[in-house]
Amino acid sequence: MSGSGIAAIIVVGLVVIGYGWYISLITRRNRAQEALSSIDVQLRKRHDLVPNVLKLARRFMAHEKELLDSLTTLRSQAQASYRVDVPEDVAKHLAAEGALQTGLARLFAVAENYPELRSSETIITAQQTYSEVEGHIAAARRFYNSAVTRLNNAIQIFPGNLIANWANVRAMPFFELEDTAVRAPVDADSYLGNA
Repeated sequence: MSGSGIAAIIVVGLVVIGYGWYISLITRRNRAQEALSSIDVQLRKRHDLVPNVLKLARRFMAHEKELLDSLTTLRSQAQASYRVDVPEDVAKHLAAEGALQTGLARLFAVAENYPELRSSETIITAQQTYSEVEGHIAAARRFYNSAVTRLNNAIQIFPGNLIANWANVRAMPFFELEDTAVRAPVDADSYLGNA
């Protein structure tokens, strides 16, 4: 076999390997976007729950107008459209969802101060539904973050980084809870007025 035949085999081999890596990157990107779509389905359930909870809360929580108004604003921000192929848009979307989740958790914590609201059958059902929806969101978040980890690893490892630049495949952000929502202890005195 001549030197040019060996060189041709090497070139063909490299093209096949490069194409295989390209297919792998596109597949991983599509899986991450599919996982993001699954999160959005679950988030819509949360968005649908918010107006009903706010209607109930407004009847009993007149002193919490600022909190209720902020939840309405957070819901609008979380429902804003975004492009799944633009990592910065995805990151903003996920941050808005995290803020909404924190706001809803705060609402339910504050609702504990209102016995008539707390004992309302409708709010009890809403809290149970909220807990169920949050469980589904957590499962979807784990699936999404796993898909993003596989994509980001493939993009950052040679030759994936070269192929990703050429194919315009970019790393996607993780869907994490806000640090304050996870790590900050709840100050019950601030809600009870004993501060």
